[in-house]
Amino acid sequence: MSGDVVNLRQFRKRQARVEREKQAEQNRMSFGRTKTEKSLTTALNEKASKTLDQGRLEGLAAPGRPIADRDEA
Repeated sequence: MSGDVVNLRQFRKRQARVEREKQAEQNRMSFGRTKTEKSLTTALNEKASKTLDQGRLEGLAAPGRPIADRDEA
């Protein structure tokens, strides 16, 4: 009938440690990208945008212009 003796102070500390680790894991998933990873993504997006703009034909598909104006150009 006798169970194991549990030190409540150690139990509370262990529980707090587990809770902090769970919170840290959530934060790593939400905010875990480093500055280098963010700048690399930005650079790759800018390069892709420039490459796309370089392949664009002038006057054929200018955004914001009506279709009738495109035929005249």
